Amino acid sequence: MLNDKRGKRLDKYVPDYVVFDLETTGIAPKKDKVIEISAVKVRDGEVADEFSFLVDPLCSIPYGASQINNITDDMVKDAPTFDKVLPLFIDFIEELPLVGHNIHSFDMNFIYRDSLAFFRKIPDNDYIDTLHIARECLPQMAHHRMTDLAVHYGISTEGAHRALADCYMTQKVFECLKIEMESFKNNKKSQKLCPKCGSVLKLRNGIYGEFYGCSGYPNCRYTENV
Repeated sequence: MLNDKRGKRLDKYVPDYVVFDLETTGIAPKKDKVIEISAVKVRDGEVADEFSFLVDPLCSIPYGASQINNITDDMVKDAPTFDKVLPLFIDFIEELPLVGHNIHSFDMNFIYRDSLAFFRKIPDNDYIDTLHIARECLPQMAHHRMTDLAVHYGISTEGAHRALADCYMTQKVFECLKIEMESFKNNKKSQKLCPKCGSVLKLRNGIYGEFYGCSGYPNCRYTENV
């Protein structure tokens, strides 16, 4: 639904949601354009519907972008412009939470920018960023790109960097992250948290024996006797 305010970023699993992904002419939401938008609608953890359009950006696609997503000017020359496609996407997502990888910093900014330009309002759907969740729940991984997570869970990366393929990959990874989120939540409940900043308190040894110190040190110097 279009509104004046953005939705909230959620850090939890939900069984009903829409995964979406954009391919663009570059990485700057202030100037670059959408050239592909895809989405899959999920009910009870299973894909129920899909949505996918190439988009004419009304400009040439830079060579560097085409090298990544394999979308060329010839492919989009007869495609609809984004002002025609975005209303269809908004109808497709309904009021469901949106899920995507790095959407907090990237994809949502394109959607908000163009929604404001076309409609003077923005979708107020809450959203879940799998990059944020993966970094929190899988700190042992060196990298948290979607392809890294897919390989970690044994999910095929075929077709990566095309929007619809990335949606299906992200959906499978999100379902795997459900278990990680539950484990992380249970571990967090069993941990002592700093009353000043909320970080985990770690058991440490000092000259006077053991004590609890904030893991946010040196930004937070809270300590607590054992």
